Amino acid sequence: MRIREIRELTSEEIGTRITDARREIVDLRFQLAARKLESPAKLRQARQRLSRLLTIQTEKDRK
Repeated sequence: MRIREIRELTSEEIGTRITDARREIVDLRFQLAARKLESPAKLRQARQRLSRLLTIQTEKDRK
């Protein structure tokens, strides 16, 4: 998901996506620990997505 797309979302939608991203990161960490994660890059991408969402949420809260 690109920054432009995230900025078009409402605050509620961003909050939902943040929750989903956090759950995904936890699941990926468990898969990594169990050696069942296909690609470690998935964990990195999920963390980047969470970071983008949190950044945009902070920007919207300041306005």
